[in-house]
Amino acid sequence: MTEDEATLHVGGTDDDLAARVERELTAYNNAATGADDEADISIRVTGAGGELIGGLTGWTWGGRAGINTVWVRADQRHRGWGGRMLRAAEAEARRRGCTDISVASFSFQAPAFYRRHGYTDTGIRDGIPGGHVDHQFWKPLVDDPAGVLRVVALVDLGTDAEAGRRYEDAVLALLGRHGGRLERRLRTGDGRTEVHVIRFAARAGYDGFLADPERAALRADLGDAAPTSQVLEVQDV
Repeated sequence: MTEDEATLHVGGTDDDLAARVERELTAYNNAATGADDEADISIRVTGAGGELIGGLTGWTWGGRAGINTVWVRADQRHRGWGGRMLRAAEAEARRRGCTDISVASFSFQAPAFYRRHGYTDTGIRDGIPGGHVDHQFWKPLVDDPAGVLRVVALVDLGTDAEAGRRYEDAVLALLGRHGGRLERRLRTGDGRTEVHVIRFAARAGYDGFLADPERAALRADLGDAAPTSQVLEVQDV
């Protein structure tokens, strides 16, 4: 089909389109990752007469979990329902084999609530109406969080910044095989320096990442033009 033979329509709600696109993207994602266990999470709190007090919706997929929405009726807030639903969602995610969970919250919603429950800020998005921001949060669901190692790498991309960025793209893609996760990636305005915040489930994963032969081969290919890094081990305060 040529461009002249197709049409583009702009509209509002389109349930059929949303369902079709979701099916197509799910199939594509499953084929690309090998993970085909996508499933919803729903938690409902009801009163004695069946009236809705609060609810939570979310998802699990490929060992990861996420929260979409959390709501508690106004007259039932500050009674612990949000925390109970959050813990129930985390427990269900663990039961399904998930190792971490994520959520977003506008600044006028409940960012402090998620911090109190052990969620770590991983970034913000400005420009929300009213001068607000959208906070992104993440929390590990591992049984022994004391073994977690978090590092901050200050990366000089080298004489060829574009090649350095390609190298970092390739190297950071190796983190998953060693239990690592890139929590934040920042770049200076001149494009020559990056800051990476990386979490490993255990120190052994960090050691394995450093010794990864594919990482060494990528570095050897660049030779003296390879990026250099200063790495600091950090903790939440």
